[in-house]
Amino acid sequence: MSPTLERTDRPFNVSSTSDVRLRHRLKVVEDLWESVLRQECGQQMVDLLHELNPMQAEGGQAPNLKDSPVVRKIEQLDLNDAIRAARGFALYFQLINIVEQHYEQRDQQKANVSNNLTFTEESISRVESPIEEFSELANSPVQTPERGTFGSLFPQLRQLNVPPNLIQKLLDQLDIRLVFTAHPTEIVRRTIRGKQRRIARVLRQLDRVEDGLHSMGRTSSLEAEALQEQLMEEIRLWWRTDELHQFKPTVLDEVEYTLHYFTEVLFDTLPQLYQRLQRTLKVSFPHIDPPSYNFCKFGSWVGSDRDGNPSVTPRVTWQTACYQRNLVLEKYIHAIDSLSESLSLSLHWSDVLPELLESVEQDRLQMSEVYDRLAIRYRQEPYRLKLAYVQKRLENTRDRNLSLYHAEDWRQEIREVNSIPVYRSGSEFLAELQLIQRNLFETGLQCSELDTLICQVEIYGFNLAHLDIRQESSRHEEALNELTEYLQILPKPYSDLTEAERVEWLTLELQTRRPLVPTELPFSPITKETIETFRIVRLLQQEFGTELCQTYIISMSRQASDLLEVLLLAKEAGLYDPATGTGTLQVVPLFETVEDLKRAPSVMKDLFELPLYQVLLTGGYGREDSSDTPLSPSLQEVMLGYSDSNKDSGFLSSNWEIHKAQKALQAVSDPYGVKLRIFHGRGGSVGRGGGPAYEAILAQPGRTIDGRIKITEQGEVLASKYSLPELALYHLETVTSAVIQSSLLGSGFDDIEPWNETMEELAHKSRQHYRSLVYEEPDFIDFFMQVTPIEEISQLQISSRPSRRRQGKKDIGSLRAIPWVFSWTQSRFLLPAWYGVGTALNEFLREKPEEHLKLLRYFYMKWPFFKMAISKVEMTLAKVDLQIAEHYVRELSHPEDRERFAVILNRITEEYHQSRELILQITGHTYLLDGDPGLRRSVQLRNSTIIPLGLLQVSLLKRLRQHGKSATPGVIHSRYSKGELLRGALLTLNGIAAGMRNTG
Repeated sequence: MSPTLERTDRPFNVSSTSDVRLRHRLKVVEDLWESVLRQECGQQMVDLLHELNPMQAEGGQAPNLKDSPVVRKIEQLDLNDAIRAARGFALYFQLINIVEQHYEQRDQQKANVSNNLTFTEESISRVESPIEEFSELANSPVQTPERGTFGSLFPQLRQLNVPPNLIQKLLDQLDIRLVFTAHPTEIVRRTIRGKQRRIARVLRQLDRVEDGLHSMGRTSSLEAEALQEQLMEEIRLWWRTDELHQFKPTVLDEVEYTLHYFTEVLFDTLPQLYQRLQRTLKVSFPHIDPPSYNFCKFGSWVGSDRDGNPSVTPRVTWQTACYQRNLVLEKYIHAIDSLSESLSLSLHWSDVLPELLESVEQDRLQMSEVYDRLAIRYRQEPYRLKLAYVQKRLENTRDRNLSLYHAEDWRQEIREVNSIPVYRSGSEFLAELQLIQRNLFETGLQCSELDTLICQVEIYGFNLAHLDIRQESSRHEEALNELTEYLQILPKPYSDLTEAERVEWLTLELQTRRPLVPTELPFSPITKETIETFRIVRLLQQEFGTELCQTYIISMSRQASDLLEVLLLAKEAGLYDPATGTGTLQVVPLFETVEDLKRAPSVMKDLFELPLYQVLLTGGYGREDSSDTPLSPSLQEVMLGYSDSNKDSGFLSSNWEIHKAQKALQAVSDPYGVKLRIFHGRGGSVGRGGGPAYEAILAQPGRTIDGRIKITEQGEVLASKYSLPELALYHLETVTSAVIQSSLLGSGFDDIEPWNETMEELAHKSRQHYRSLVYEEPDFIDFFMQVTPIEEISQLQISSRPSRRRQGKKDIGSLRAIPWVFSWTQSRFLLPAWYGVGTALNEFLREKPEEHLKLLRYFYMKWPFFKMAISKVEMTLAKVDLQIAEHYVRELSHPEDRERFAVILNRITEEYHQSRELILQITGHTYLLDGDPGLRRSVQLRNSTIIPLGLLQVSLLKRLRQHGKSATPGVIHSRYSKGELLRGALLTLNGIAAGMRNTG
């Protein structure tokens, strides 16, 4: 019943071993899925799913659905059957995802040795068995290193004669930071994720067995049959598990969910990333030193981002830090236990340096109980004895950390002197490991297991991930307004001051040592929480070190005073010292809307002009006499928001304004000697800045990277990037390669002024057309609320944060970008990621059709920014299905609104066809995604099977919204309760999100 590859609108070429294996495995999983549904629901349900799956039109799109028998069948379904059908399709989509990810990982594992034959559908059909398919593929030629990998990058740099000293300089300052965000749109329960991982493990086992069978010329075995039975069992257990979250997750639930990627995958993956870079670098440039172990680090907003989320309290942030430390300590304890098994060296056969014996003696004085217990056993094994002391100290550190996690008063707990030996920091633990490593080296030995652990400690320390604090700018203004009114120190309310007056007063206050905030806080709860946030940051730095939490992001930054307000509140908490001009908290503006992006350079220039701020960036007064400064000197981080700028102005305008802002910020920073680290606030979907990271990084202005970048990793993309080790390793490798390549091989096309003028014109026209619909069309808000599932999405228990910045308002401005994009994705419009592009291109081409088309094609060939933008639009248009979208409009619109909504639908339809036609002209493609057959296959595979699920969603939404409209009090007019109908609708949201591999 599933969409087989033969149904696509043109032949699909199998280009690798994994494509053939994928085809084979999809068939196996589909058969198992049908068997489970037959056992659980009966043959009638399987027949129903076959009946509901219509043939798609060209490109995997839905056929004309008006008066469709499939639609009529769905409308007549009993609610229980509708829900079971929705669950069946949703399960199928998620099984497809698992299989695809599994074979993506296989591709990465065999990237340098995989085969590269191209097969036609006809040649595949002649092969009678999977074993024969694999035999044909086994004799194919070796593939060259894939673009975006180290194996491709370093030979390219050598071939281009890039000076080794430039490469060395870049690697020495390489600084990549990936930040897991605090508002995951992860719609899949963690329970379900566990089942997905188990199925992935069974698939790996099945591959190994089938590979073995292939080598012996066999096609089946009892072991293979047993593994298929295990798959069947896992799918049945999944079917009987509720897909919906049982309750709204707390912030700490989100913390636990997000950090499991570290424990399951990333803890072991980052050392492999370093080793892969080191090995490939040595082949091309044997005399260049690799970067530091921790060139790639992770951060998190989970448990620390309080912008619009009242659930993130100081206590929650404290517990988040303790939770992170506990996870990494448990990892180290396990690693030391394993290391002790390896380092069984005896004094009879191996020398030991005096410094190790002295260290063991010092440990004996502090931990006599360990000596009493193990001295006889390890009397001739000094490494094991040393590691026993190390492990005990780690266990003590963990136990102390747990008491801090549970303590009601952390301040009192921190003050208490703990007599048991603990590690106060990761650097103390690292020093002990390096002592052991040094002893081994001096006696002619090396231990790779120890080397890996040292690498992990340098990367993760005792904190696992850096915590960024984020708050909205108006909160700081409100706090200072209340504070100054209470103290009666200003002639008029702070909020009434002009920007110049604010900057003048804030600068003066930042230079005085007099406290401004009283110890007790006689203020409103919101102001008290704002002040307490800075106090908890101070406590975090005292307990965990400044490296844990030294970034404070200000969303909706619009002027210099927004940053100075935060700096003043930081000063009051002891995070900035006016006497020395130093601070342990970096203030980071987040420019989000298009207008804010345009203002960003002038805001930063105003700050850089302030002597006080210059001193802070350069490390304080008299820095020339001291090399020990809390923050990196002359480094300013600036965050650019993709989500709100896109919602504000549309895709093309948003991306261009961000591109321009980076160049302008770099130009502003250079004269002051300030280094920039741009923080890209990318979402998971194209409408929020998402898409392939490699191409996105290469599309940035080269000089704005210079080896430094920071990027958000949204909750919805974590599973697709980090659920499997090789997928994570490949993703991190491509990000690193892109940063190095962009920094060393900038194209220079970003600086061609006529090209920039053309893009400015296109972006302006696109913005105008987008805003004319979204913000100026009076009927648009009603259209959006009725024809998308926005109201139902707000009832999904998937995030601790509200869906709107200001509750109670029904406008576009107050709606967060995540549910905004999620709604358009569900209804298959995907409008935020492409609307306005076609009109802008068409108006430009009308001026000089042939000349301008040649120019745009040249842009696409040569300019990374333009190619990235066009490619993202092409991918999104391939996912749009106007037949499904029209069905949402036709069925969910109120009868009295259908005529006015038809006008809006016509505008959207015309823009889609215009955009599609022009994108194909620019790319030279005959079909959308012609240039990426793997992605095209994946999109078409989903587009077709997702059709009936969209129809089911519309039917259930219609029933839900009509429920009780004409009800008489005390009389039930529906067979089903509103709760049952809502549950059915929410299940379809889950299913479509899985099918589209996208939420918001």
